[in-house]
Amino acid sequence: MEEAQRPAGTHGTGSPGPRPGGTGTALELLVHGVGGTTPQEMLEDPRTVRVTGDDVAAVFRRAEDADAESRPEDYRGRPVPEAYVWCNLTSGNGTRALWLLLLPFMVVNLAHWMRPTAHGRARTVRLYGLLVRLAGLTLTVLLVAAACEVAIDLTAWQCAGTRACAERHSWLGFLSPEVSDGGWWSLPGRRLALAAAVPAALTGLLWYLSLRTWRAYESQQPMDRDPEEDPGRMGLGRPGFWYGRRLVARLRAAHTAAGLLTVAAAVGAPAARFDRRPGGPALLDTLGWLLEAALVAGAVAVVGVVCRRGRSERRLDRELDEHLVRRLPLAALALLALALLYSGWERPGWTSAGRLPGDTTFGGITLVQGLLVIALAVVAHLLHRTRPAARTAMRGLGGPAVAMLACALGGVMSGGIAQRVSDWLDGTGTSIDGPPVLLTWQASVIPPLLVVVLLLCGALARSTWRIARDERAAVEGDHPGEAGDTARTRRIATTRALAGLTDRGPLVVAVTSAVTLLLGAGALVGALVTDQAPADATRGTHPFLHGAAQTAQALGSWLIGLGFILFVTWGRRAYKDASARRTIGILWDVGTFWPRAAHPFAPPCYAERAVPDLTWRMATWTRATGGRLVISGHSQGSVLAAAAAWQLAPSARRRVALLTYGSPLERLYGRWFPAHFGPAALGSLHEEVDCWRNLYRRTDPIGGPMRLPGDSGPAVDREPLKDPLNYGRTELHPLPAPILGHSDYQADPAFAEERQRLLARLRTDVPAPRRTGQPGGEPADPQVPSDTP
Repeated sequence: MEEAQRPAGTHGTGSPGPRPGGTGTALELLVHGVGGTTPQEMLEDPRTVRVTGDDVAAVFRRAEDADAESRPEDYRGRPVPEAYVWCNLTSGNGTRALWLLLLPFMVVNLAHWMRPTAHGRARTVRLYGLLVRLAGLTLTVLLVAAACEVAIDLTAWQCAGTRACAERHSWLGFLSPEVSDGGWWSLPGRRLALAAAVPAALTGLLWYLSLRTWRAYESQQPMDRDPEEDPGRMGLGRPGFWYGRRLVARLRAAHTAAGLLTVAAAVGAPAARFDRRPGGPALLDTLGWLLEAALVAGAVAVVGVVCRRGRSERRLDRELDEHLVRRLPLAALALLALALLYSGWERPGWTSAGRLPGDTTFGGITLVQGLLVIALAVVAHLLHRTRPAARTAMRGLGGPAVAMLACALGGVMSGGIAQRVSDWLDGTGTSIDGPPVLLTWQASVIPPLLVVVLLLCGALARSTWRIARDERAAVEGDHPGEAGDTARTRRIATTRALAGLTDRGPLVVAVTSAVTLLLGAGALVGALVTDQAPADATRGTHPFLHGAAQTAQALGSWLIGLGFILFVTWGRRAYKDASARRTIGILWDVGTFWPRAAHPFAPPCYAERAVPDLTWRMATWTRATGGRLVISGHSQGSVLAAAAAWQLAPSARRRVALLTYGSPLERLYGRWFPAHFGPAALGSLHEEVDCWRNLYRRTDPIGGPMRLPGDSGPAVDREPLKDPLNYGRTELHPLPAPILGHSDYQADPAFAEERQRLLARLRTDVPAPRRTGQPGGEPADPQVPSDTP
């Protein structure tokens, strides 16, 4: 694409240019949606120039509009079109495919922002955020513990300590006492110390990725704005909402330390257990107790850091807890080094047999996660009761349900890796004991969970078929006087019915998370009570029960293996294939909109770059030209546009008109994130911008109406657009018109009509003050930030 120098009229912060009351030129700022597009497509011109930004995110114009500010007379009847392109923030280079490994972290981070709208419950809100952060910490410990299970237990302890397994894998020969004839590395403690390099390296990799993305995203500072000029601003309008680097740095230090302490415990605990035997060396026994006490103290420090207050959103917080960020991980690293030295000490008579006590570790993590999810559900219910909203997903329990799914994803990934590595190391299935029994139980509950999900999908399919059948009459009614076409009517009705499945997402999430919680509890109890795999535990019972247990265990292991292979294959393909990489980017467009408030190793928040970009662009334009501005957002772009409008100062916000189309602002964000996009918040946005219009189609599975109460709803939402534009063939359209669904809103004449209405409404001078009260009389979530002091 062609790139030009910054036009003379496009000013940065250091050169404000003409003051308000100057040119009065109108600007249309286009923001694309999920999946992204090119500036040429957005501006409908093959020749475009970049007017500001970089290779990651930038604003483009048509080449003929590059100097529009110097020719205001040429734009009296039309706006200057600009396109903000941000797709590289989520679907850029191939390394983004590796973010698939961070999926559980991303999901638990979403749970933080799903809290219900609260009224006067600041302490309960903080407790909600604390519980989610603790759940995120357990996921880090779980992932590192799974790496320890694979490297330390299965490989170094079991396989290298068994002659048959070590001979089958010659690269382990130097670790085997028999194969290496008592080599230096063959001592159990030294084998464990060497294998600890794998989980330690994984922890270091997570720390590095978080630090690198922190510098690229969280380091982008929003505009300075005096909070006193907008004292009632809540939620996404707070000055520090899109600048969470202090919390991310603090959590990164805590989670890195937690990972290193987990590795140290996995290495030091077996040696300390051996030293406690009767007649063992007193010095090593004492050192083992001291090491374990230090590890417990480190764990308490980590939990204490996580339990500290969350984000600072009321002001732009540029401070960092430098001593904490540096010293906590270094202290954990020093304890790991001591644990490696302690474990590697020579201990006559110490041999590796059986498996390390991984059931205690994984059982404890599973129990803590279940208790945290239950406590989170109680807190969410209490918050929802303070201000219930009819359309809130799962009556405020969306956050706990999503947190449960995040824990389940972490468990499946951890168990799948351990099971596959065990099967690979032990081809015969007899030479080593394999992974902990609990992981086998967790794999065995996957088939019954899938049965429930398939039954639910069948019920939804049946309901959708009925809705599609009933929609046929509505489709024919929308096109009176036209010759009927049964096949076309059926396609349109089916598309509408399928689009409605989005509104049933809460049901799917609720059923899946509830069944997952119950089956996970059953697996934990079964593993602890029997200490055997399901097939062995049911031996001697009714043949049907034993057969079902055998089938579930075998099928669960196979499904985990298949899922893990598909996961790795998809990631590998996405690394090489740009189209697959863009698909992953689409998933991340939705999942990484929110700042990292619960887990520092989650994929970075692209909105911490995109929202300040849009805010700076709108503020500098209105200040430099005094002109009108319409920000036009499609799909996820409408969410960014709304977030940027909230960040503007009130005087600039009243110069802006908002045009959204295919927007998930209410349908997805309003239902799942009610504290920030609920009716009060969207009503506030409507009152504070100069004007707002929203376009949607019944065939769109993502976009929908804003559903604002009272007179605000019709003022914002246009009647549903026709889709397709023409039912049958006409002289003007001799070929069948496509069913557009979520795409190509600009092809509808209603788009140009609404844009022109917005431009005509905006005035060159500063608009008169508008009523700022909310529909319904209350401000959005008064005095209750997400988790902030």
